[in-house]
Amino acid sequence: MTAVVKELRVRDGVATRARIESEALRLFAQNGVEGTTIRDLAQAVGVADAALYRYFGSKEAIASELFQLHYGALAARVSEIGARDLPFKEAVRALAHLFCGLFDDEPNTFAFILLNQHAHLRYVRDEANAVEEVRKIVRRAKVRGEISAPDPELAAAMALGVVLQPAMFKLYGALPGPLRERANELAEAAALAAGA
Repeated sequence: MTAVVKELRVRDGVATRARIESEALRLFAQNGVEGTTIRDLAQAVGVADAALYRYFGSKEAIASELFQLHYGALAARVSEIGARDLPFKEAVRALAHLFCGLFDDEPNTFAFILLNQHAHLRYVRDEANAVEEVRKIVRRAKVRGEISAPDPELAAAMALGVVLQPAMFKLYGALPGPLRERANELAEAAALAAGA
């Protein structure tokens, strides 16, 4: 086999893996992991069922890898906001815009993370955990006296809920329009929920 043929096969393998990941993300967001079969995924990618097993051991392995990848990327972006050491209300506004923008720009990614977090979060390390990064921001605000909530852990949960519950409504078609148009309003409500 020539070097050119080997390189083409490697490129094709990388492209196929990328198609599998893209279609899995779309199907998992639409139908859930349980509601998506290997056959559904293979048909969407345009390969035989058995071909998927060259890249992933199971449908669950695909879901786990996708969650780690996309949730880790989200955690990194939340961590970047935390590292900017902004006043609490500005940090909350930046987070609301991040979450709303991700929902509008990458709805499959956001839906997949949101709908599958309970199955995968327990396997995520703290340094790659978006919720832990939000908790750090809230804890710092408590130490600085920027929030009055007595329990910063509860304050973080409430602030996240203010932003994530409207996203759930949007997923189910109960909230019209782009979510980013509501980011400032959600940021104000989240800051208020945390006692700012």
